[in-house]
Amino acid sequence: MEENNNEEKVVTAVDASQDLQTEFKIPDELPLLPVRDIVIFPYMILPLFVGRESSINAVNEALASDRMILLVAQKDAGNNEPKPEDLYKVGTVVMIIRMLKLPDGRVKILVQGLSKAKINSYVSDKPFYKVKVERIKEPSEPKEKTLKTEALMRNVREQLEKAITLGKMLPPDLLVIADNLDSPGKLADLAASNLGLKVEEAQQILEILDHEERLKKVGEFLGKEVEVLAMQQKIQSAAQEEMTKTQKEYFLREQLKAIQKELGDIDEKTEEINEFKKKIADVKMPKEVEKEALKQLDRLAKMHPEAAEATTVRTYLEWMVELPWSKSTADNLNIKSAAKVLEEDHYDLEKVKERILEYLAVRKLKTKMKGPILCFVGPPGVGKTSLGKSIARSLGRQFVRISLGGVRDEAEIRGHRRTYIGSLPGRIIQGIKQAGSNNPVFMMDEVDKIGADFRGDPSAALLEVLDPEQNYSFSDHYLGVPFDLSNVMFITTANLTDPIPSALKDRMEIISLSGYTEEEKLGIAKKYLIPRQMEEHGIKAKQIHISDEAVLKIISQYTREAGLRNLEREIATICRKVAKDVAQGNGRLHRISAANLNKFLGIRKFLSETEAERNQVGVATGLAWTQAGGEIMHIEVTTMKGRGALTLTGQLGDVMKESAQAAMSYARSRSKNYGLKEDFYQKIDVHIHVPAGAIPKDGPSAGITMATALISRLTGIPVRKDVAMTGEITLTGRVLPIGGLKEKSLAAKRAGIMTIIIPKDNNKDLEEIPSNIRKDMKFILAKEMDDVIKSALLFDKEKKQKIKGKPRRSKPK
Repeated sequence: MEENNNEEKVVTAVDASQDLQTEFKIPDELPLLPVRDIVIFPYMILPLFVGRESSINAVNEALASDRMILLVAQKDAGNNEPKPEDLYKVGTVVMIIRMLKLPDGRVKILVQGLSKAKINSYVSDKPFYKVKVERIKEPSEPKEKTLKTEALMRNVREQLEKAITLGKMLPPDLLVIADNLDSPGKLADLAASNLGLKVEEAQQILEILDHEERLKKVGEFLGKEVEVLAMQQKIQSAAQEEMTKTQKEYFLREQLKAIQKELGDIDEKTEEINEFKKKIADVKMPKEVEKEALKQLDRLAKMHPEAAEATTVRTYLEWMVELPWSKSTADNLNIKSAAKVLEEDHYDLEKVKERILEYLAVRKLKTKMKGPILCFVGPPGVGKTSLGKSIARSLGRQFVRISLGGVRDEAEIRGHRRTYIGSLPGRIIQGIKQAGSNNPVFMMDEVDKIGADFRGDPSAALLEVLDPEQNYSFSDHYLGVPFDLSNVMFITTANLTDPIPSALKDRMEIISLSGYTEEEKLGIAKKYLIPRQMEEHGIKAKQIHISDEAVLKIISQYTREAGLRNLEREIATICRKVAKDVAQGNGRLHRISAANLNKFLGIRKFLSETEAERNQVGVATGLAWTQAGGEIMHIEVTTMKGRGALTLTGQLGDVMKESAQAAMSYARSRSKNYGLKEDFYQKIDVHIHVPAGAIPKDGPSAGITMATALISRLTGIPVRKDVAMTGEITLTGRVLPIGGLKEKSLAAKRAGIMTIIIPKDNNKDLEEIPSNIRKDMKFILAKEMDDVIKSALLFDKEKKQKIKGKPRRSKPK
């Protein structure tokens, strides 16, 4: 209910000798309009903006009667719904001269103060405050003023004049009106209304009835205002003098510089300039870069040493001379020694090692070549980051690593413009400076986790960095000159390729690092993890021995991951417990075996999926890929009497639901082949469930598994328990290829399933599976769904002959 006049603080003083109404009668009851930020005095004319519904109702009520309304200031300007106790008791009765309705629903009124009034009681509060008022009559003024009154009035007029002289913004005709006023009370009100006092101070003056007392109070406030204005003017004069002094100093310094030049003297600034010149010559910049550096140096020489911009230019030149424009490290081109380093640091990863050795071989034959842009993609913990360090060590180069995870600002890559305070080059140039050479191994971790928002898209800024055809002239916003990144060996890492923008993905050579097999994990644990954890925990070889069976049990029953991080954590747990025992004085050999492993690590954390206990109708074994490696899953189908509804459960994604619907449509289209009536689906409801319902699942690779389980349930033929399958299904029964075949195959082997049905088009991916795994397993290549059904269901001879079509066999290439 509070109102104010924020938009128009113009207060017009009216000559008190000409009242709006010489005779007016104030009713006993008036509508009340609370105002904030201002106190209305009699004879003031000012506009008010009314926005609250209750306040608009009060204005309408006043306009409908005698146009009078009581304006009372509220004590707290921030209170949007003031109660009676939040308002002052004394206010001013005003006449509404004019009213205008605004398009936004507010009302603008022009009011003139008539007389002071006091609230006796509140009559009502809805739809607006209505109050009983008592007019406050001013004490009559004597015909002849006393000397004190005359002195007080003269003091107020002089103070007003002095305030205007010192720059106080007051109405131009205020002094004329003040000079023509004979009434001390009206002069006090005129000065108070234009002084811009706080609400409490103005209310204090409003409530003082004695003319002399009121004039005296106004004189005090005017005196304070004049003092403040005088101090303000003094500060401005001092600032002006300081500026004049600075200009004078600059002129004198320029004269001194000319004198020193004639005498041959050198000051500190000249020494700094000469030092920068020497550094610019020493770092051997490209010509266009050196030209820009000398240009900025010339600007610095002309600036005052303590000028703000001089610091910015000085910092820029420091970056320019500290960057390795022509400094590089010599590559270790001995391929055998590089291969030895890679073998020492990492187990397996033959593809990556081969790629690095190929680069070294080409580098040895052709000195001028662009650095490769590699992208290691794989699950967490498979050694992507540590592989970057190993590559740098094998090449004999410096290693720089930055993390791009969560970076949302393009300036992180390209830097900030020099115009901003505290601006710096981007992370690329910072990394090059940190390396101290222009050909380091530069690793960018988590390139698939870059974000984009209103500050730009960092992945778009990386397009130039990671393009060998463009990065020879990479331009950082801070430097403003091109820097050659073509000698840098960029390596990026990612967990998934899908989030990486296609344009960025196209610029990188993607090398996939899949999860490790149990045998590989065992080898890595024995060669790297166990010795490293023993060293970190201060344990000697004679104090601990972990058997291979114990390590395999940790891998299968205490961790579920594609990488090695959790395996190393569990080994660290064992080492801590042994270290505690050794620290207490027990220095014996601690033998950790599969039998006593639970004493160190507690009960097992994971129960691995195994093949089904028996051949079942409506239950098929599928293979799934997760970031932690491959898993098997038993897809179940059941039917019941109904009207053809299809229910899917197990927290499935849209793609997986569509695969289930495609499987159902395929079964309906091939009903004759499987001995089913054409309208079989109209009398039953089908429910497909994928266990582990709390875990979200998606992807098309479970399509043939769902179709197999569905057809098994509809025909009553059990599914073989020792067969797992993966592949996408189409409506016509074609089996389309899938990804993650190696991880899925390892999951099947862990579960004891040695026969896997895979799409025929995935035949080429069998080479990725380690030979020792591949030779123990049987892979059935399926091109049509009929191939899957014949291999997965336990048909008798009679039923098997009813299925048309022959299984597709892959011809050797």
